[in-house]
Amino acid sequence: MLGGGPALRYFLDTEYNGWGGALLSLALVPEDGEELYLTLDWTGDLEPWVERNVVPYLDTVPDALVSPRLSRADAARTVAHYFAGDAEPLIVADWPEDIAQFNALLVTAAGVMVEVPPLRFEFMPLSGFSTAANSKVPHNALHDARALRDHILGLE
Repeated sequence: MLGGGPALRYFLDTEYNGWGGALLSLALVPEDGEELYLTLDWTGDLEPWVERNVVPYLDTVPDALVSPRLSRADAARTVAHYFAGDAEPLIVADWPEDIAQFNALLVTAAGVMVEVPPLRFEFMPLSGFSTAANSKVPHNALHDARALRDHILGLE
């Protein structure tokens, strides 16, 4: 590590409009410190499952973390600002689409991305573990990311 100590891990979860669909929300829950929860504005029809199981719970988070619906560009800038004080964040996810959605968010135009520090990703497929099944609010990115953090820390 550049800083000499272990990288701070951030546990990532996203919610999106079905396979390959628009990003609806994103959460980064660090091992220690301030959590980030964002909800994004979207256009178009929602997948019926998403409309029933995700959208009603987007704002079911602590009041201080309720997010206005952000544009993709504003959400990307918020993520960049969130990482501004961390030289080498390590982002942990249990589903590949979460990493794909996160990285796609960082790209704000053709050939343009927000400024973030070098990011490392750890993909941890957790056979037999479901973040939603262990979440206080299933299919809410913040609560699912917390469940992922708690599960992984519990394994260590």
